[in-house]
Amino acid sequence: MTITDQLNKTITLPAWPPRRIVSLVPSQTELLYDLGLDAEVVGITKFCIHPADWFQKKTRVGGTKTLNGPKIEALHPDLVIGNKEENDQNQVEALATRYPVWMSDVHNLEEAYDMIGRIGQLTGKEKEAQQLIGRIRAEFAERIPALRSDSRRPSVAYFIWRKPYMVAGGDTFIHDMLRIAGFDNVFASAGRYPEISLEELSRTQPEVILLSSEPYPFAPKHLDTFRETCPGARVQLVDGAMFSWYGSRLLHAGKYVQQLRESLNLV
Repeated sequence: MTITDQLNKTITLPAWPPRRIVSLVPSQTELLYDLGLDAEVVGITKFCIHPADWFQKKTRVGGTKTLNGPKIEALHPDLVIGNKEENDQNQVEALATRYPVWMSDVHNLEEAYDMIGRIGQLTGKEKEAQQLIGRIRAEFAERIPALRSDSRRPSVAYFIWRKPYMVAGGDTFIHDMLRIAGFDNVFASAGRYPEISLEELSRTQPEVILLSSEPYPFAPKHLDTFRETCPGARVQLVDGAMFSWYGSRLLHAGKYVQQLRESLNLV
């Protein structure tokens, strides 16, 4: 079977559907599980913590950017699934000389739907993938229109890292999720994940500051710094997976965002 990935690269599978898959991205690992694959997935990364039983029983092949080549080789994969942003280009290119490597590149919700559909086709789970997309669309249709029609679009800064402070800028999946959720990203015109200072944050004066649980695990002890910097802002810890995981976790994102806005008194 020959198929094109989201980087417009064509790969050929030696047999279809694949029987020995290595997944290099946590959100896509969870997607494979929810598509009904199990025995077919033989390798995951140390960050692929969902589902929990896979984390315990599947072979871990290193981190998303620190892959263990010999471990992958020992698994004899007939398909490797990665992502442009989350995996190291040099490591991916090295793998591609030995195995079929399918890469995703997701910047917004529509591209997430496209990724789910293509992975379904790639793995022989096209029907299940289309059903999943339908369920996610229905969930967003139920939760999101009320948010979009809300005249209040509070300004927001979404932090992903500390030391140095980094935020989600424009052209990111997080930015698109913030837009859909009814927020205006104050760093939309910056780079994808710009480094900023607290002084720069203070100048933007966002109404809401969201501190993500990943990749940096912001905790309650970090709240006071942001409250002192922007006394008028509402500062909230958030589940980063709900804003950055572009696979089947989207099934739960609409409800989560709705509840978040309610907790911030924005609805």
